[in-house]
Amino acid sequence: MDRDNQPILGKMKSVLIFRFSTTEGPGYLETFLGHRNINWQLIQLDAGHSVPEFNDEIGAIAMMGGPMSVNDKLPWIEPMLDLIRAAIAKDVPVIGHCLGGQLLAKALGAEVKGNACKEMGWAEVRVVQEEAANEWFGGAGKFDVFHWHYETFAIPKGATRILNSRYCKNQAFVFNDRHIGFQCHIEMTEAMVRQWCDDGEAELVAASGAASVQTKQRILLELRLRIAKLNDIAADVYSRWLSNANL
Repeated sequence: MDRDNQPILGKMKSVLIFRFSTTEGPGYLETFLGHRNINWQLIQLDAGHSVPEFNDEIGAIAMMGGPMSVNDKLPWIEPMLDLIRAAIAKDVPVIGHCLGGQLLAKALGAEVKGNACKEMGWAEVRVVQEEAANEWFGGAGKFDVFHWHYETFAIPKGATRILNSRYCKNQAFVFNDRHIGFQCHIEMTEAMVRQWCDDGEAELVAASGAASVQTKQRILLELRLRIAKLNDIAADVYSRWLSNANL
């Protein structure tokens, strides 16, 4: 698999991972797939790759985060929404992280708009539908996760909200028991958190008076332990998500 150039589909079933921003890659999802020898391909839309049409070699779709809005007039937005809808129609599992979760919500007809406040740093999310959520989060009722977002999605018709937080009502939803969208970031690694804090340090300082925004120092506090716990949650989610994939 060539992860630097445009992927060539059609050789075997793969998880397609869509990257929209250079520093918002697959993170722990790459580690998870690698440990299980699951074939995956990275579609780098930020590097000019195009959105492929749906085909039978797509075993699952993962969408990462990005600083743009799903409401922006970008050339890949509509093709991405079409691909999501085609995957759902074929029961191919889809997962979205932050921007990816907003894309999934919009593809399902839900509104995406500005959140009441910026949410940046570590904060607790709570399970709100235990029956629907238990298999995804290993029975956890609440846990800390990483946030860095300005917008939020409505819950699509037919979907179930499974997570909320103090500053964002809709943190995750499940659709048809196989597709899941997150507003928060479960994919984080230590390196990603440090990179985002460095790149966004001025923004963190500017928003430091907001209760929903942490300082860089607070975000990095006990980072290794926080990431280890988050990776455990993410492993449960990714295992459940791929349990319906034909890979």
